[in-house]
Amino acid sequence: MSFKLTYSTMFDPPPALHRGFEDALAAIRKTLGAEHAMLIGGHDERARVQFAVHSPIDARMVLGRFQAGDGEHANAAVDAARRAFPAWSRTPWQERVRILRRAVTLIEERVYYIGAVLALEVGKNRMESLGEAQETADLIAYYCDQMERHDGYERDMLPDPLAGFVSENRSVLRPHGVWVVIAPFNFPLALAGGPAGAALVAGNTVVFKSASATPWSGRLLVDALRDAGVPAGAVNFVTGPGVSLGSALVNHPGVAGFTFTGSYEVGMELYRRVASGPWPRPCIAEMGGKNAAIVTRHGNLNDAATGVARSAFGLSGQKCSACSRVYVEHTVFADFTAALHAATAAIRVGDPTLRENWMGPVVDAKAVARFEDATARVRALGADGSVVHGGERLDHGDLAHGHYCVPTIARAPLSHALWQTELFVPFVLVAPVASLDEALAHANASTFGLTAGFYGDEAETERFFAAIEAGVCYANRPQGATTGAWPGYQPFGGWKGSGSTGKAGGSLYYLPQYLREQSQTRVRK
Repeated sequence: MSFKLTYSTMFDPPPALHRGFEDALAAIRKTLGAEHAMLIGGHDERARVQFAVHSPIDARMVLGRFQAGDGEHANAAVDAARRAFPAWSRTPWQERVRILRRAVTLIEERVYYIGAVLALEVGKNRMESLGEAQETADLIAYYCDQMERHDGYERDMLPDPLAGFVSENRSVLRPHGVWVVIAPFNFPLALAGGPAGAALVAGNTVVFKSASATPWSGRLLVDALRDAGVPAGAVNFVTGPGVSLGSALVNHPGVAGFTFTGSYEVGMELYRRVASGPWPRPCIAEMGGKNAAIVTRHGNLNDAATGVARSAFGLSGQKCSACSRVYVEHTVFADFTAALHAATAAIRVGDPTLRENWMGPVVDAKAVARFEDATARVRALGADGSVVHGGERLDHGDLAHGHYCVPTIARAPLSHALWQTELFVPFVLVAPVASLDEALAHANASTFGLTAGFYGDEAETERFFAAIEAGVCYANRPQGATTGAWPGYQPFGGWKGSGSTGKAGGSLYYLPQYLREQSQTRVRK
């Protein structure tokens, strides 16, 4: 690629980007339906049973056949990682950095192929798909940079004042052991590659389980790591149902730490199970969000409408950072709602691999059912609620075999449960409020605390940042009200029920979570 994907190329892509994506997509379509193996101990492994993965773009499209791994494969993967740990953890950190940076280069060299697979597998548009592939490379590169900048996290401490002796004290951060990474369907590459890259550069070995809806991109990730020189067994890849395979990984006593990204319910259950062992184990649980945006009478309404539409309906609302509720100062509520309606009505919905379509499908029939249930609940309110725009499933013509929904704006009483429930569909609620204080109170009245957006003047912006209970906050940002974090620019992590550690991915404080401190004292006469 003759240019690097960045913020600027994402919003103003050169023609070469589109050509590269389309060429890769054409090549990939010729390989659809192939069987893909797991990777355990450096070897391709197959299960007794396989499962087919269908594209949400068109359910008739079989992307491939993947392995329905079980507890036996979970145990084999953990055992392989445990065998590889001594050598990998003792590999000089400089060499680990060199290998991981080679993986970054390979991901960038394969960015069109990986991006095209993500588009078919997840239903992302081409810019979202290519952006995720590049973000994965940037996350791994950032953690390599952090390891280097901190000199392997080894620091001299004060010497003991012992007469007749020389006492040298050091603080050293060392890896834990086998680290399990459980990735979600919506960002199956970035939310696997980021944690796996951090774990590996820190000296841990990895067992990575993909979501069952998106295993193809997971295999492409571990191929890049393997081809870069990560030793056999240091990274392992398993696919299969959470009930058997996932539970076996969580319950395995040989696992030292976990990174999970997914729903609040599953994340909290994992966190509790991990804590019930014979000693505490680190569990980085990145969970959901019910992300609010606030608009005051001093805000730029066009910027607010653009930012909310992009964050509510990007990836069909299937981002944990998606904007799903908006509180607007009552004096500008009608004008803001009209601007948001116009921005939403302009969204092209359809096959996301086509350049003209910005919004693709939701992931499966269960997501469609959640969408239809939400709109039905609003309509059941009668005069107390309304669907401002959308509310329908698109199931005709070229879209008949996919999982497509119209991006939807709705109104409901502020006491309604929809204001608190994470839906993960293209559905946003809007409501008027009397003041910024009232908006902040409603925004904070949530189990979640992942992202938040604000549109207002400078003084109000400072009040927003001081009061909002969320880990990722944006003010006056038309590029996205609550979405769009990038490694090294906006750390991404949640408060309250959105995250277990209070530390964010792509930040200064993320990598040390994969290390534990050892105090070393050396005394000589």
